[in-house]
Amino acid sequence: MKIINRKASFHYKILEKYEGGIVLGGGEVKSLKVGGADISNSYAKIVNGEVYLINANIPIEGKRDYNSTRSRKILLHKSEIVSINTKIKAKKLTLIPLKMYNKGRLIKIELALAKPKREFEKRQAIKKKDLEREIERELRGEKKIN
Repeated sequence: MKIINRKASFHYKILEKYEGGIVLGGGEVKSLKVGGADISNSYAKIVNGEVYLINANIPIEGKRDYNSTRSRKILLHKSEIVSINTKIKAKKLTLIPLKMYNKGRLIKIELALAKPKREFEKRQAIKKKDLEREIERELRGEKKIN
């Protein structure tokens, strides 16, 4: 099981990565193991010295009165939380989830300190990818379809 936030590298410049556990209920774990989760619009926030994952969508089938985007606690060491908090305040960074995966029977989440990209940086990244793709095609000897 591996759930990846594909939008993260496009919208953010990733600076540092951290790994932590996540507090989940039984139905949520079952849903994650099947691959039913969306972390593309989520972010993490530090509240009272604890880290919470906000807006991660983990739906459970068959439950009516269940909030699938509730806040979930992330388990990190106290020293990591203090370090992350000071970096966020000093450099105006964002804490975003990159991926969720299982390590044995535990569910882990990879968080990253990231700086939002500006619009022109996103356009430059798209141009660079297009150029690399064109060069790769030329090397393989394929013809461009247009």
